Amino acid sequence: MRARILDRYARRCVYCGGSFPAEELTLDHVEPLRIGGDQSEGNLVTSCRSCNREKGGEPAWRYLARNPEKRATFLTLATGVWPRLRRAIEEAAALQSRRNDVPPRHQRPIGPR
Repeated sequence: MRARILDRYARRCVYCGGSFPAEELTLDHVEPLRIGGDQSEGNLVTSCRSCNREKGGEPAWRYLARNPEKRATFLTLATGVWPRLRRAIEEAAALQSRRNDVPPRHQRPIGPR
């Protein structure tokens, strides 16, 4: 299975887009096993060690909501990921964007509404 996934993603990290020798790539669970993810090919992507360490045990949707450049790379490269996992990433990004559009409470105008 590892060889198929490495080939599917052309030995590139789906988070940063870098190309690496196979031995420098890890298989990352988009949805971690500890929260119900599985070992299926639709839940596994290639990740460089640096991105894998940075993501840690987080679900990809949470990690990518904070990292828009890596999210764009992921959505371009991670074509074999289950559609429900891709939707979760897109929905989390949309929610994060809406939150960023609301000024912090201390910057909101004071007065009658």
